[in-house]
Amino acid sequence: MPHRLNAATPDAAEAALLTCCGSRRWARRVAAHRPYPDLDALLAASDEAAYDLSPGDLIEALACEPLDPFVPRQSASHATRTAAQTALRAAHAAYESRFGHTFVICLDDVAPDEALDQLLSGIRSRLGNDPEDERALSAEELRRLARGRLARLTLCQAAEDAGDAAGHAAGESRPQSRPDSPYVPV
Repeated sequence: MPHRLNAATPDAAEAALLTCCGSRRWARRVAAHRPYPDLDALLAASDEAAYDLSPGDLIEALACEPLDPFVPRQSASHATRTAAQTALRAAHAAYESRFGHTFVICLDDVAPDEALDQLLSGIRSRLGNDPEDERALSAEELRRLARGRLARLTLCQAAEDAGDAAGHAAGESRPQSRPDSPYVPV
């Protein structure tokens, strides 16, 4: 359950939400509908806010996405990763030149050993899209990324809360740790 998000101040909630999607309007809308009884309700609100992104909101969110494409490190040699990074940078530069924003793709449902192929395939195939079609695809990928990031943020916070509760019950005093950003760079 999204306890921390529900309990956060409006500014803190918006800041946490902005790590999931860079649209301030999206973050304000999701924060404004708190409290959420469970993760499903939070994800439904996220979807609704994402479907309502204006072209300006989409541009803002895309501008917050990481610029450098991510090359998964699983089972790839250094030479393969270097070659893949070079190919991705070239494809990303061509994409950004054509569409004016960074390439986004959600790889949450892709096995780590297939992620690199899916990333390269996705960017190459989408380079041929009409700008309006690509804008719609980018919006859908941002919606999917936000869902995954929200789920990871919520689950990470729940795990921290459970660990803190167990530590306090055992009389331990542990420093608060912040989870890594839920960003999944592409």
